[in-house]
Amino acid sequence: MTNLNNKTIIITGASRGIGREMALKFAEQGANLVIAAKTSEPNPKLPGTIHSVAEEVVRAGGRAIAVQVDVRDEASVEHMIQAAVDEFGGIDVIINNAGAIALAGVESTPLKKFDLMMQVNFRATFLCAQKALPYLKKSENPHILSLSPPIDMDPRWLRNHSPYTLTKYGMSILTMGMSDEFKRYGISVNALWPRTVIATSAISFGGQQAINGARTPAIMADAASEILNTGNREITGQLIIDEEFLRERGTTDFDQYRANPDKLDAPLMPDLFVQDEEAYVTGKQPPLKGL
Repeated sequence: MTNLNNKTIIITGASRGIGREMALKFAEQGANLVIAAKTSEPNPKLPGTIHSVAEEVVRAGGRAIAVQVDVRDEASVEHMIQAAVDEFGGIDVIINNAGAIALAGVESTPLKKFDLMMQVNFRATFLCAQKALPYLKKSENPHILSLSPPIDMDPRWLRNHSPYTLTKYGMSILTMGMSDEFKRYGISVNALWPRTVIATSAISFGGQQAINGARTPAIMADAASEILNTGNREITGQLIIDEEFLRERGTTDFDQYRANPDKLDAPLMPDLFVQDEEAYVTGKQPPLKGL
């Protein structure tokens, strides 16, 4: 078991949601955070900016810089990497959290939307890892962590939203490939995905029922912390599900993660790529097995 004290961690898409929660979790352990996202000015519809999260990180005990970044743009990513090195002297971890989603099939997905998902999901994972690599090689315990799912080639994950699925599976394939490619550098490369829907501002369906069946971003932050607090490639090349991983590491209380603690009896909503066939076909969301 290692620790994150004085380790420099870049998180893309860190102005809110899962990225913000991870930043605050790592800050409690004394990490240096690069809060990177497109949002630098307040948005009346969405809370949080890179600056507000950086301030929260400092209050939580970490050090932080706010860097506006467009992960689609090579020069912007290079600026993010250089800002991290200039401020903290190196890079130990990069977390590919920024994402774009459109749940539609080929017929209904505009090319512009498809290109956006390819660039923000799949291509950005490649770009950020490649640009951070020279500095990760110098780290004592380097990690690359991407938020992407296990790969399940069942047609139900393809027929309704194959463009999105392609971009997320691409991230997972890169994860496995980079783990083997970067073995000689001692870099751990993993992916992390939620077992359930996570209650963030990105939830745009289901209303209160979705919130009742969701978990908070804290479960993803705790799982990420456990991953990053391992060394010597103890965990690498894995497509990790948050709940399964935390159970293996000894967590038993999952009620603490419920988005609505007053509705603990509400069925949890499985996330994409981990749903049962019945839930996907009928639209019903039964309780997760084992809960």
